[in-house]
Amino acid sequence: MKTCLALFISALCADAHTADVPVTIYGDAGYPPYSYEQNGKPAGLYYDIVRAATGYMQGYKVTIVTVPWKRGMAMLKAGTGFALYPPYMNTKDEPWTWPYSPPLYEEHVVAVCRKDVLAAKPRKRWPDDFYGLTIGNNAGFIIGGEAFDKAVQAGSLRVEEAKDSETNIIKLGLKRLDCYINDRVSIQWTLNKMKADGKYQEGGSHAELAEAVQIATKQGYLGYTDRDKGVYTFKSDFVRQFDAAITQMKRSGEMEAITRNFFKTH
Repeated sequence: MKTCLALFISALCADAHTADVPVTIYGDAGYPPYSYEQNGKPAGLYYDIVRAATGYMQGYKVTIVTVPWKRGMAMLKAGTGFALYPPYMNTKDEPWTWPYSPPLYEEHVVAVCRKDVLAAKPRKRWPDDFYGLTIGNNAGFIIGGEAFDKAVQAGSLRVEEAKDSETNIIKLGLKRLDCYINDRVSIQWTLNKMKADGKYQEGGSHAELAEAVQIATKQGYLGYTDRDKGVYTFKSDFVRQFDAAITQMKRSGEMEAITRNFFKTH
């Protein structure tokens, strides 16, 4: 009897030891086509990449949940969120985010403005040629650059934040903003979808828009909290496995295939 009980307890311990650890990764809910919520579920290019990478990992049951970007960053800062995609690497303004995964995708940050704003004067030098304007930005995004941030602090230009790309584009179209800064593909993809859905009538009830200038090239990552105080005991192993999966996906061409297929179908 004692032998049977010992074997039973041993089997239970083995099962507990080998059980997958539940892990929640958060993604931006309002950043199409890269990361957004569709029909109550996560979607986007970064979602496809992260889901593929975690599929190669051993010992984890990963759930991906979308949240507003500002909330996701607050969770990393408080240590209540384990990981979030897709931050740019910014250890100066977001020191609570560390480490970062290998880059997942390269984005191009641009300023898109109303055509009447661009016709008023040349807008080629960022941010100098944009002084006096009201610039739209997604809440919690830090993408304008150091000179832009200093200009905002000095009152040389004004920033208005909204929860997502669609809201900012509507505000731009209704002339409540002069320009909007975000990734080029995200702006164009969202604008095209809004037009197709009848939400944006360019040249009609909404202003005509055009790209003014490219601000920066940025890479998106999976970023982890550095404020967890050791709560996530599996963190180092998770980071190691995720990084290895991304590196292998790049070497094998899978990463390129995911990106190519995503934009082909979206």
